[in-house]
Amino acid sequence: MSNIVAIVGRPNVGKSTFFNRLIQRREAIVDAVSGVTRDRHYGKSDWNGREFSLIDTGGYVKGSDDVFEAEIDKQVELAIDEADAIIFMVDVESGVTGMDEDVARLLRKVTKPVFLVVNKVDNGKRAEDAVEFYALGLGEYYTVASINGSGTGELLDALVEALPEKEEVIEEDLPRFAVVGRPNAGKSSFINALIGEDRYIVTDIAGTTRDAIDTKYNRFGFEFNLVDTAGIRRKSKVKEDLEFYSVMRSVRAIEHADVCLLVLDANRGFDGQVQNIFWLAERNRKGIVVLVNKWDLVEKDHKSVKEYERAIKKQMEPFTDVPVIFISALTKQRIFKAIETAVEVYKNRTKKIKTSQLNDIMLPLIERYPPPAYKGKFVKIKYIMQLPTPQPQFAFFCNLPQYVKDAYKRYLENKLRENFGFNGVPISVYMRKK
Repeated sequence: MSNIVAIVGRPNVGKSTFFNRLIQRREAIVDAVSGVTRDRHYGKSDWNGREFSLIDTGGYVKGSDDVFEAEIDKQVELAIDEADAIIFMVDVESGVTGMDEDVARLLRKVTKPVFLVVNKVDNGKRAEDAVEFYALGLGEYYTVASINGSGTGELLDALVEALPEKEEVIEEDLPRFAVVGRPNAGKSSFINALIGEDRYIVTDIAGTTRDAIDTKYNRFGFEFNLVDTAGIRRKSKVKEDLEFYSVMRSVRAIEHADVCLLVLDANRGFDGQVQNIFWLAERNRKGIVVLVNKWDLVEKDHKSVKEYERAIKKQMEPFTDVPVIFISALTKQRIFKAIETAVEVYKNRTKKIKTSQLNDIMLPLIERYPPPAYKGKFVKIKYIMQLPTPQPQFAFFCNLPQYVKDAYKRYLENKLRENFGFNGVPISVYMRKK
């Protein structure tokens, strides 16, 4: 179970640059995900073998500085509640500002590890200027220059040292299905409709700090753990509409799930916040089923379903091979279809294809439509195998892996989907040197 580290601070101190530097080092190791060029406010990083999830709170706030002042308090409160460690970033160029003092005031009460990081320190003069940040009362600070990475090593050494060791929970091998989505989309109603009892109403007991509530579900021959992110006690301080809130809540549930049931409100559609959660699940290579809830309340004509589904898939590109099911938790319409589909997606995610079958089907397709030549050099793919990973990953062995472009990898992915059926599951395609 990976730890969560939140980066907080006022706008323009360089949080995003720092965040990108940390996750790119990681993403460069595990081939970058093709086609996902959306805003990244969430990523994974590791240092000396310790993996952690990184959340850039700044990425969630739109608007001017004065709007930000109210928002930043909420974000810091949320980071304090949810993260295992906090990086508080300030900027040596502007010195200590009133907003920095506000954030420091909130952080001084915290028992979790807090790292004060002074950014933009790229020469000796600035290193001397950084001394004024002692005034924030957070003790020692770390100086870094996000732009070129200097100083980040010492900070990360201290950070991973301070992260609490997570106990590895030994769990039964039951598939885990997480119900995720923005607040008020109907996650709890969906779970209550499935289980047939309103057991989620009783979870609002002060001090319920469990990450997510698990229910063992056994009906119609399916057995799995249902993970509810809605049942987590709401922090009264955090306003419901805060985008950051749903994402922060979903991170842990998604990381430990096999399949994510993404519930969205039919009247709101596949909006930015739902997309954030969708890409979070996709980047974690989880199975995904999209459930359009409250479908009973939508004005429909004979083509509503098709058009609605087409609009959602447009937003999901390039990963469009995802089941979309129209449900009503209230009338229980198609809720069991939702579970059957999740079970199919789980089977797709754990499917193993024989190497001989893979080569028999894929090699002739590749021969018919080989990778385009690059600078007069021809790429020859000789052999394919599925890697022994928890989710579908395929290695294509060839003479010049560096010349195979994303567009051709997508072609290979589409052919794998057509021939072997991976509905609802992200596939990774790697080119390897023969």
